[in-house]
Amino acid sequence: MRTDRVTPGSQTSLREANRARIVAAVQRRGALTQIELAGVTGLSPATVSNIVKELTAAGVLHTSPSTRSGRRALQVSLARNLGLVAGVHFGNRSLRVALADASLRVLADQRMPLAPDHRADVGLRRAALLVTEMVESVDAGPEELLAMGVCIPAPVDRRTGGITTVGMMRGWDGMPLPELLGEELDVPVVVENDANLGALAETRFGAAVGHDPVVYLRVSHGVGGGIVLGGQLVHGRAGGAGEIGHVTIDERGPICRCGNRGCLETFVGAPALLGMLAGSHGNLTLGDLIGRAVEGDPGCRRVLADTGRHLGVAAANICNLIDPGIIVVGGRLAEAGDLLLDPMRAVLEQRTMPSASGPPGVAAAALGAAAEVRGALAVALDTARVSGALGVGP
Repeated sequence: MRTDRVTPGSQTSLREANRARIVAAVQRRGALTQIELAGVTGLSPATVSNIVKELTAAGVLHTSPSTRSGRRALQVSLARNLGLVAGVHFGNRSLRVALADASLRVLADQRMPLAPDHRADVGLRRAALLVTEMVESVDAGPEELLAMGVCIPAPVDRRTGGITTVGMMRGWDGMPLPELLGEELDVPVVVENDANLGALAETRFGAAVGHDPVVYLRVSHGVGGGIVLGGQLVHGRAGGAGEIGHVTIDERGPICRCGNRGCLETFVGAPALLGMLAGSHGNLTLGDLIGRAVEGDPGCRRVLADTGRHLGVAAANICNLIDPGIIVVGGRLAEAGDLLLDPMRAVLEQRTMPSASGPPGVAAAALGAAAEVRGALAVALDTARVSGALGVGP
């Protein structure tokens, strides 16, 4: 007679698998209550509670009192002693560096300006120095740094970490970025496009949680985009997937830095927007443009409305190709809120394929200016886990 008894060995394997599932969920989300862990992993609350107690006693997890919906709860995160990860965001004119523990709790965050067309070696050296100073500032040793994520405003080859499009960042072409930073800090380094990491962060922690697919648009000095499908970033053949800033809006338009004519970026990037206002408003910054528009300045409002419409035209093309669940807009211009987003929504309603559910929702990035660096921290933690440096989970 056949019996389906569970052997002690299989029970042990199941428990180990459940432990790994819980640790992976905390690694991915940063910090969760036990009830949220049960929902994410599909395990019973009792099983989650028992495993959390074991892993807390083993120094893998850390628990702390919290509240959810007015009720007391126990928040679960990875223990600080598991190590640190760093995230670096190179903008066109600024550098942002953040340091986080293994639960992605940010311990230090610093920005500094960069000269336009700064050289890669200068920027990388500054980033390494900032990370070293941050590690020291939290009373940690260099051996506690496990990995680093870096995002840059250009398409990136996933295999080499180098820029795939010549001329997008002067002085950065052909630079072996992961090797250079890895030598400085002696940790694994993963390099990604900044909009890709903004998309990843908003999908995991921000406005796009629970949506799929996700389109993220980063509108600031330049224009970038990222796509998340099935929880994974879409890179394409050479890292150029999602580069909405270089979708052609007018084939007879201005020459773009990529060498093409009439790219979206030449109409809605900061130089174009501020240039339109120079004659009537003098020299402005993006912050000035947004602030005056919010205060009611008609010229600045018109510029933002036109920008929203241009973004809507380009985004509609993406919507008709991949049918996203949500479009998240980040970058500096997202601070304009509905002054930018309402014209974009109107164009999407006109230009997307009619559907019973209507056009996709449009939301400002919940993580704001921190989206890209949060994404860099997330891929650094993923890298530490995959490389085994984190010491927990598969």
